[in-house]
Amino acid sequence: MLFILTGEIQTGKTRWLQGVLGGLSACGVPLRGVVAPGVWTRVGRGFEKLGIDNVLLPSGEVVHLARRRDLAQASGCLDACGQSESAGLGWAMADDALDRVDAHFVQLMKGDASPADVGCGDFALEPPLLPGLTVVDELGRLELLRGRGLVHALELLERGPSAAWPHAIAVVRRDLVPAARERLVGAWGDVVAVGPDDESASMVWRALLRGAAGTVAGL
Repeated sequence: MLFILTGEIQTGKTRWLQGVLGGLSACGVPLRGVVAPGVWTRVGRGFEKLGIDNVLLPSGEVVHLARRRDLAQASGCLDACGQSESAGLGWAMADDALDRVDAHFVQLMKGDASPADVGCGDFALEPPLLPGLTVVDELGRLELLRGRGLVHALELLERGPSAAWPHAIAVVRRDLVPAARERLVGAWGDVVAVGPDDESASMVWRALLRGAAGTVAGL
């Protein structure tokens, strides 16, 4: 099953995803892909978002993907010829960082390795007890509208489910959900839109742990 995690900007999608993934890994679900937590700083009583990291799963390697565009411009680090600039994005993404993350998906596609072959890293237990979950945080305008960015992440999802990796979660902003559905529904058939809420978390847990020994009571 493919879950499309969607919602407006800064509604806690990645924080919700990290919480769900942490619980699933504790139950033995192997994970692969990428999670994109924000880089924040405290400002007065609140927080300000400065950038975006990418955490590669299952290794846990951190790639510093993006800075807020105004900060990159002020520091002289804005690449006028970069992919993010050509797409008019609000985040300044370094092309070498995008290439590193995309290369990670190339490695994942080689042989479509089983969870045991890929390994478990920080997000899953050994040995793998269940089929795995592919995570892509996120598919944006670069991938869905321009054919750039994490092109191999999209290609991996377009392959659809496999015996070893029958489930996936892709983070997509609400205005891009129709484009994502058009690209992926043929491969997956069953595409479910979820939001960063408790009801959606329960839905994902039930799908991933259905019939498994040790499933959390009540799911």
